[in-house]
Amino acid sequence: MKRVVVTGIGAITPIGNNVSEYWESLCNGVSGANLITRFDAEKFKTKFACEVKNFDVTNFIDRKEARRMDPYAHYAIVSADEAIKDAGLEGNCNLDRTGVIWGSGIGGLITFFKECFDFAKGDGTPRFSPFFIPMMISDIAGGHISIKYGFRGPNFTTTSACASSNNALFDAYLYLKNGIADVIVTGGSEASVNEAAMGGFNSMKALSERNDDFSTASRPFDKDRDGFVLGEGGACLVLETLDHALARGAKIYAEIAGGGLSADAYHISAPHPEGIGVINVMNNALNDAGLKPENIDYINVHGTSTPLGDIAETIAIKKVFGEHAYKLNISSTKSMTGHLLGGAGGVEAIASLLAVKNDIVPPTINHFTDDPEIDNKLNFTFNKAQKRTINVALSNTFGFGGHNVSMIFKKYL
Repeated sequence: MKRVVVTGIGAITPIGNNVSEYWESLCNGVSGANLITRFDAEKFKTKFACEVKNFDVTNFIDRKEARRMDPYAHYAIVSADEAIKDAGLEGNCNLDRTGVIWGSGIGGLITFFKECFDFAKGDGTPRFSPFFIPMMISDIAGGHISIKYGFRGPNFTTTSACASSNNALFDAYLYLKNGIADVIVTGGSEASVNEAAMGGFNSMKALSERNDDFSTASRPFDKDRDGFVLGEGGACLVLETLDHALARGAKIYAEIAGGGLSADAYHISAPHPEGIGVINVMNNALNDAGLKPENIDYINVHGTSTPLGDIAETIAIKKVFGEHAYKLNISSTKSMTGHLLGGAGGVEAIASLLAVKNDIVPPTINHFTDDPEIDNKLNFTFNKAQKRTINVALSNTFGFGGHNVSMIFKKYL
């Protein structure tokens, strides 16, 4: 089995339009939440989100080409371009053995809503764009990346709701570990800040409705949390086998130590109250990596700021890590980025591996009141980043339907 390393990263997020900006904002505890600008949200229960800001896709993609892509594909192309350049990959790989495995929970929701809305308000005459279907389907972002760079290796998209891009990372890791490819460009993206998503999540009572204090609305593990804040963006990681990376003299950010998968098999949207699926996925990741619980220094938790989810994840962490749980740093970077749905695993993977590389734990911001149902003796890295040696970090993502994925990153030695 081959070792797998990360050699390039790229990101476009609500708190930074490249990796450098994103990491600086994470370390400084910047909130990405603001009032929605994409549509008139006045009549919606939630009027804010974590949108990508000051982003003009035509700075990266030809205007005509960009019009034929959904924003979720824009985020994929732009983050992939940064990661591929960062890795120095162009001209340094076998195109037949370089693949793209992308993650998206929904795909082109903005395009889908617009086309259907325009049809519904018309006279019934179908006037759909010829690009409607290829703009909307969730696999097209990976297709665009492979077409742009000529990557002819494995190419597909993983869809497992909010676990989608961690699922893509895990699949990429397995393909490389087993020698199916030399390099895989992986990650995920989502662009769901629109009327349909906001209305749907509001109807589920999943979103925070803290319109009077939106910048602090994402409050993981706080007593007064009232739901997640919708985010958008994308992140890309270039993964390659260690021998391939060394042969071409690539810089190495971190090693992928292992990963795990599981299902809650419990409910379409609620977590298992005893955290059984989460316990299993973290144990599976540790077993795959050949690590013990005490080897983990930091957990980037799913931590969505929902009343049930934060409790269930905390229960699971204590079950898996025992007394070592009190020696860990734990943080939810969703307190800053909001919840990027299918793109969450990618941006959080970058947060985790940069924590390992820089020995800095990004904070969980917006903590004001301890929740008596959560063990606050655990170190949730509340409100301020902390410096500590981080040799190994674990990143959790969980999706509607009970899909769970954990990935483990460790210092490359």
